[in-house]
Amino acid sequence: MLEAGNNSELPAIPGKRYFTIGEVSELCGVKPHVLRYWEQEFPQLKPVKRRGNRRYYQRQDVLVIRQIRSLLYEQGFTIGGARNRLQGDEARDDLTQAQQIVRQIRVELEEVLRILRR
Repeated sequence: MLEAGNNSELPAIPGKRYFTIGEVSELCGVKPHVLRYWEQEFPQLKPVKRRGNRRYYQRQDVLVIRQIRSLLYEQGFTIGGARNRLQGDEARDDLTQAQQIVRQIRVELEEVLRILRR
């Protein structure tokens, strides 16, 4: 698993609808117990809970978790500061999330191109 570092080290998000907590842990470089804690601290994180109270995260959740990770581990925000940043006006213009989305779209377009070349 990845330790705290640059978001560019994180793997691309696969093109599927739901992710387990273990998959999100690998995709975001954050341990499962930290993800469960962040759910309590950040109202933006609301994974779908299914049978047996299992969590299923969606793509937007993964992007938000990567943004939280960047704020806390790379930019030095406290939990409260990161929460305020995500809820504030800056959240709409946040460069890290925009960069993640652009990177993800590029990966998906490359996948489409590979399929079309077959």
